[in-house]
Parts: sequence; structure tokens; C-alpha cells
Amino acid sequence: MMVLSGALRAAGSRLRMGNSPSTAMGLSNAATVNKIQETISDNCVVIFSKTTCGYCKMAKKLFQDMNVNYTAVELDMYENGSQFQDILHQMTGGRTVPRVFINGAFIGGATDTQRLHQEGKLLPLVHQCQMRRAKNSDLPCSLP
Repeated sequence: MMVLSGALRAAGSRLRMGNSPSTAMGLSNAATVNKIQETISDNCVVIFSKTTCGYCKMAKKLFQDMNVNYTAVELDMYENGSQFQDILHQMTGGRTVPRVFINGAFIGGATDTQRLHQEGKLLPLVHQCQMRRAKNSDLPCSLP
């Protein structure tokens, strides 16, 4: 598992050093990093996905079957989806989807998520987030 905060800081610093211009009608790379970071920190489970991806559907179904709410960011539905995917690649080391985050940590793709579930480790990760958010009740929780 990759701890997210360090990965985001590293991706953000690489992006800021290049003074990357904003894409036409899109977000700057720094703004995109911030948007990704906010999404991940505001939700217990985040799946960066594409609507046509079978592996993405598998990951989402796994959480649905466990009655765990998640936030899906459908990259093919966003004008900046490719930019999001590029930054997720820098953050996680992979460009494929889904990119699954639980409690602020990148856990992998669909097969990694499935393996954690089979090992009995997935739900405890989700529950850690629920417990953390219960202590900080002003934070939204993606669990039912």
C-alpha cells in the first residue's frame, strides 16, 4: 500500500516545478492534484474509474456487494480525465484503471482489491476509516 500524502506531495512538487500551463478549459496540474487529494481525503473509498472498463465494474461491484458506499470518479466523463489519469500515474506508478484508494491510501487496482477482500483485509481497512471519521464527526463518511 502506498501512503497517499507523500505521493501527492511528490507529484505536486514535480508538477509545480515545471510551471505547467493550464490546459484549455481544464485545470492546472496543481489544481488537478488538489482536486484528487480533496476527493481522496473527503471519502473513505474512492475509485478512479472509467464507465466502459470491466475491471472498474468488478471493483465497484465488490464494494456494492459488501454494502460499502464509495465515490467513483469516472475519468471518461470528465473533460480533464486524461490529465487526472496522468497525475494518478505519477502518484501511484500505474496509469491503468481502476485506481482504488481507501482511507487515504492507494491499495491498487481491481485484482489487488479483490485479493485484499479474499484475504479478509479489505473490510477492516474500510472500518478503520469509519472509526477515524466517527472521531472527527465533521468529516463525511462513505459508509452506510
